Amino acid sequence: MNLQGKRAAIVTLGCKVNQYETDAMYGMLKEAGVTMVDPKEAADIYIVNTCSVTNMAERKSRQMLHRAKKKNPDVVVVAVGCYAQVGKEELSKDTNIDLIIGNNKKKDLIHILEEHMGEKESAAESIEVIDIAHDQEYESLHVEQLKEHTRAYIKVQDGCNQFCSYCIIPYARGRVRSRKMEEVLEEITNLTKHGCQEFVITGIHVTSYGKDLGDVTLIDLLEEIAKIPEVKRIRLGSLEPGFITKDTLDRLSKMESFCPHFHLSLQSGCDSVLKRMNRKYTTQDIREKCKVIREHFQYPALTTDIIVGFPGETEEEFEETRKFLEEIDLYEMHVFKYSIRKGTKAADMKPQINDQIKAKRSNVLLEMSKQHQKEFETKQLGMVKEVLIEEKMHGKDHYYTGHTKEYIKVALYSEEPLENKIVKVKLRQILDDGYVLAEC
Repeated sequence: MNLQGKRAAIVTLGCKVNQYETDAMYGMLKEAGVTMVDPKEAADIYIVNTCSVTNMAERKSRQMLHRAKKKNPDVVVVAVGCYAQVGKEELSKDTNIDLIIGNNKKKDLIHILEEHMGEKESAAESIEVIDIAHDQEYESLHVEQLKEHTRAYIKVQDGCNQFCSYCIIPYARGRVRSRKMEEVLEEITNLTKHGCQEFVITGIHVTSYGKDLGDVTLIDLLEEIAKIPEVKRIRLGSLEPGFITKDTLDRLSKMESFCPHFHLSLQSGCDSVLKRMNRKYTTQDIREKCKVIREHFQYPALTTDIIVGFPGETEEEFEETRKFLEEIDLYEMHVFKYSIRKGTKAADMKPQINDQIKAKRSNVLLEMSKQHQKEFETKQLGMVKEVLIEEKMHGKDHYYTGHTKEYIKVALYSEEPLENKIVKVKLRQILDDGYVLAEC
């Protein structure tokens, strides 16, 4: 069945990789003649790009899938992505869902939809899920054009070989698979023609890029991207500490387009907890990485993810984490309360920490993060920074918002239109709503 004239909506849950894959599916549907609509509008096809990182993420995925059928009983509801991959048995029992498409099958979305909708009168639920643990092929998806022209997420790698004790992702995404460098460069070059200036290089375990290619590494790829004249900014997704070496930082510091924003995937500041998590580094490793980054860049933004209330985390272990985070003085922390994820080793670990303790520990670190963020931004008041303007500020005439290379969120007054322009500004004042006020 031809999809020409059909209406489709896509909802995205989860990480930057999911956002990239949604952008690719959006393009595939438009090319097939499908009209893309807001998820709140009536549609013939309703796709949820699901997340499986926590039980809560799976619950939210189910809620979004059910919402579509309530609005329109005839809509074709499609579950794609990580939850579709690891939860296909559970989802297959759900009569609200018509199609289940796992990872490494999203590239076949149009063919699957055409086949299913062509047989719609007699079609039963269809499951398109492969055994991803044994699939060595990188799923070839491409983004030709974006709804937003300023920043683009570029997926260069899929899969993970780490098997952290709390994480289901290696089962949802399979082993490490890297995208060919020429494909990445071609996609980025094309997107610059549509106005994109900043590119966020991302993957499930992005620092593993090239391990399966044999002759290329992530820093090699970044250097080639930096040679594209129209690329004004290169930003990295979450980094494993092993990527941070003197040689890598020497090479990064020579790239004019590189944004000195390092999101270190830390998870805990206590060595005994890191060991139970099966993380492959120590707090001393992190301490040294922060030091060498600051030796190479004047004001790098160091951010991280932290899990509180991991199984067995004692008050003493949490206090170790708190002290360590005070010491390394990060710009911002994303704090998560540990959530049991069925199918992982941590789900069976004892004792599990109660929710009140998790909430208390989370609040302590969130307050610290707020203070560190203010201190980092205060040090830079009066400095001149380049800001990539992304959009008009909602509810305020003539105000625009964007980010510095360090990812400081800036608000700027201008009577001239500034969208997608890089402007030099002086940082003036920290505002209560999370922005730093600047002036040209």
